[in-house]
Amino acid sequence: MKLFYASGASSLAVHILLEESSLKYGLEKVNLDTKTWNNSDYNLINSKSYVPALELDNGEILTECAVILEYVAHKVPAQNLIGEYGSTTYWQQRTWLNYIATELHKNFISPFRAGNWLPNTAESKELVYKRVFPRLKFIDKQLGQKEYLVNNRFSVPDTYLFVMTNWLQRLEYGFDDLENLQRFDTNMRKRFTVQNVLQQEGKPHSLQE
Repeated sequence: MKLFYASGASSLAVHILLEESSLKYGLEKVNLDTKTWNNSDYNLINSKSYVPALELDNGEILTECAVILEYVAHKVPAQNLIGEYGSTTYWQQRTWLNYIATELHKNFISPFRAGNWLPNTAESKELVYKRVFPRLKFIDKQLGQKEYLVNNRFSVPDTYLFVMTNWLQRLEYGFDDLENLQRFDTNMRKRFTVQNVLQQEGKPHSLQE
């Protein structure tokens, strides 16, 4: 398998899960400014022009972060990264994956920005914070004193949620009134796989730096 990623983007979740899975995979860094990778046209890999994309061993391409996360987790059932299909645990994890994708991920992407997928003007940062805070507060309440989202055990949606808390820090919003999410973020950063991936990816990508 081959992961097409940009440093610090939502592909970070897939990168972490691949490390957790111990599956063999390669990495291809995408330049989101020029839509290229290794001097090739990234749109030929993913015509949506964003990451992540996962090239399977048979050459097929998977896109959409939540879908790729579930695919990877199902490749290693013995590691219990996702519940058995149809189980209560599975549907809880799917619920969180969809909530993060539709209510958090999309709302972090500001239409009022200067060349970046994240808000980078005072006005866009304020707008995005007003949209994401109630959703983050909902997750903070649901998380409570647990370390992880489902059954208090690390699983697929935790990697996706970490991307969101990482963006929260990148944007310097802070964790005011989000103490449970702050603890979650701190605990995730203690995982060897997370540390390894953050070191591999380096400085987060920002369009038109």
